[in-house]
Amino acid sequence: MKPPKSAGERERKLWLEIDENNIPSHVAIIMDGNGRWAKKRGLSRIKGHKAGAKAIENALDSALHLGVKVITVYAFSTENWVRPEYEVSVLMTLLFQFLKLQKKKLLDKDIKLSIIGDRSKLPLFVNREIDNVLEETKNNNSLIFNIALNYGGRAEIINAVKGIIEKGLKKEDISEEVFSKFLYTKDLPDPDLLIRTSGEIRVSNFLLWQIAYAELYFTDVLWPDFDTIEMLKAIIEYQKRERRFGGTGGI
Repeated sequence: MKPPKSAGERERKLWLEIDENNIPSHVAIIMDGNGRWAKKRGLSRIKGHKAGAKAIENALDSALHLGVKVITVYAFSTENWVRPEYEVSVLMTLLFQFLKLQKKKLLDKDIKLSIIGDRSKLPLFVNREIDNVLEETKNNNSLIFNIALNYGGRAEIINAVKGIIEKGLKKEDISEEVFSKFLYTKDLPDPDLLIRTSGEIRVSNFLLWQIAYAELYFTDVLWPDFDTIEMLKAIIEYQKRERRFGGTGGI
């Protein structure tokens, strides 16, 4: 794949390894390691979260150049509310500021914002800004930037079951395809590639239904350090794998 003009020598070599005919349509990312990144540098956790927000911008630029159609980031889980009240408050403010600052860039780069999760617990000022950016970017189609907020995979599945019951569907009417239509991601393709940073090897209640056949990529790199080179490494590893979708393997 042709490298961007701004690419350095090392990055350029990696771009040339990319098979542009085998790009994952949907990349999901568990952005882990902001706190550890800050601690290593003697900084506050808040500084780590700010650095992590910058890494999101870089990931979007990389995804655009690669031709990825959807990028989903795990920004705030249903479990994150147990963090110190001050940290949660700062995270909500950072989210508000991120959306406000990124709106023009999303418009300029033809990126559409999408949100999954239960927004009912989010502060009013955050929800208002989300609605604003959703409306402003709704006609963009080069890339969908999907943010998981107050999201949990188990909660999503329970929510889908409740929706099916409320709809009055009979058991014989329920299939995987039908069930998928009751998920937050009903309008999105399932992830082809799941990336988790910081060395942890688990999926942490993220997109449990949707990642059934995704390729999983784990890296020791902390999220704020996950730059274009690291994204390209993940894509190259993805392209080395043979996707089977459960059709072969096992005993």
